[in-house]
Amino acid sequence: MTPDSAVTPPGGAGPGPTPGIAGQMTGKPDGEWLRVHPASPFIRGWVALAAIGFFFGRDSFERLLQGRPLMDDMYTGRVPFLLAGGGLILLLAVLGFITTWYFTRYQVAEGYVRVNTGFLFKQQRQARLDRVQAIDIVQPLLARIFGLAELKFEVADAGESAVRLAYLRIDDARQLRATILARAAGLVPDPGQPEAALPEAPEYAVLSLPPSRLVGSLLLSEQSFFLALGAAASVVLSAVTESRQIYFYLIPAVLGMAAAYWGSFNKGYNFTAAISPDGIRLRYGLLDTQAQTLPPGRIQAVKVTQPPLWRIFGWYRMQVNVAGYGGPGSNGEGASRTMLLPVGGLADVMRMLSLVLPDPGTPDPARVFTAGLTGMAPAGLPPAGLSPAGPSQHGVISEEAPDGGFLTSPRRVRLLAPLGWRRNGFTATDTALLIRSGRLWRELVVVPHQRTQSMALHQGPLARRFRVADLVLHTTAGPVSPRVIQAGLDEARDLFDAQAARAREARKRQTSEQWLTQVAPATVVEPVETKDPDKLDHRHTPDHAQNHQEGPHHG
Repeated sequence: MTPDSAVTPPGGAGPGPTPGIAGQMTGKPDGEWLRVHPASPFIRGWVALAAIGFFFGRDSFERLLQGRPLMDDMYTGRVPFLLAGGGLILLLAVLGFITTWYFTRYQVAEGYVRVNTGFLFKQQRQARLDRVQAIDIVQPLLARIFGLAELKFEVADAGESAVRLAYLRIDDARQLRATILARAAGLVPDPGQPEAALPEAPEYAVLSLPPSRLVGSLLLSEQSFFLALGAAASVVLSAVTESRQIYFYLIPAVLGMAAAYWGSFNKGYNFTAAISPDGIRLRYGLLDTQAQTLPPGRIQAVKVTQPPLWRIFGWYRMQVNVAGYGGPGSNGEGASRTMLLPVGGLADVMRMLSLVLPDPGTPDPARVFTAGLTGMAPAGLPPAGLSPAGPSQHGVISEEAPDGGFLTSPRRVRLLAPLGWRRNGFTATDTALLIRSGRLWRELVVVPHQRTQSMALHQGPLARRFRVADLVLHTTAGPVSPRVIQAGLDEARDLFDAQAARAREARKRQTSEQWLTQVAPATVVEPVETKDPDKLDHRHTPDHAQNHQEGPHHG
């Protein structure tokens, strides 16, 4: 069970009735318990069937390949028992699969999606539709062959998928996802046709990732750097010790690196992003494909990073925190779904940021966000907290100040961070807090004000000596850990108070759980460095995208 799995509270609080969802998909009465596709247990358990076949058929298969008879004097007595034992175990496995399928049922009614499983030990999982953070369509290779798909429902604080439906026909899975997302987004069905199926919301392409860029990003990634460094060290060590045995010890490391490369390539291949009324749609995968729908109003934090070698081509990576993704108990499954952009140029980053944060909260978003991604305080910057316009207010300096309004670490910490003190800094717009850090590995973290759950000031012995402090912002679990590094002590205290007030006011303005009432049409902000005249004043809205189905050009 998850926190959102509880029954509706007394007094009518919670979601209202949601009639017709199951009926819109199947044509059956709403609230009826339905079963997944009959092939589902066989797709999930094919490994067990393959293991049974290998164990009991290995001898016969080897003899067949060698051209020897399947039975001779040595094997005549054993083969019948092997076949009988294998057949019995196979029969039991198939009966177990059929039983599992028969006792697995799901229902979408009364504002909940429920899944019942188990024969001896029964379990029911349910999730409130208006608390659904995201719905993914996952197709492993075998499921793609049979035209099936799995639906994963993510809710806040679930730690893993709250509800999983595996497997449905791909058309049924898409229809069910479209209907649930439409209801959760606040759309009301036609009163005259309450059982009519809601069509899937239209989408407008934002960007796609060319395979050549994906391969180039892997070759210039951090793991490639350390792989080359380790290979050079191995060659030197082998030459010094005059021993070649060291290469045998590197075989596990090489296999692990190859698996990591393949995983990154498989997850990033054919990556596309689109915007639709029900959220940001991401599709990716080579063998196992996945389609995610992320409601932009439910994204908790965004991180943009740039490894040193990616700076050659101006590439960046984007990751997000979403409730239910990447939390404890996810066993790494959620971490693979927190990638908002595997690799992209500055223009691609700005496009994705405009989808996540439709209202940047500043009249000059291109200058502010570009300074967060690539900027660094000038060498002659005044002491922290001061700007040409005067002292800072509420932990934010004027946007007319140098470096896009970012307040960096004071000069006195240059002994603690000789490379990073001019880069580490923060600023705040009306809608989000921006935190940048890293001189070699650049990083920008964006946290919408209403997603700040709590904060803490951290100060160690050296930080007390230099009168600086770190401010840690707590959001949902994920790859993004917002932390203002080595801010001046007075500025950190001011930011602590100001950010608490901003978060409180932002949560007051958010009066609905339905994200269509929160998210305005997205506007793409192009970076200030671009020289393409077609991009400088380009504004990409759903209406505009409908006339440009190919999407914007890539930087």
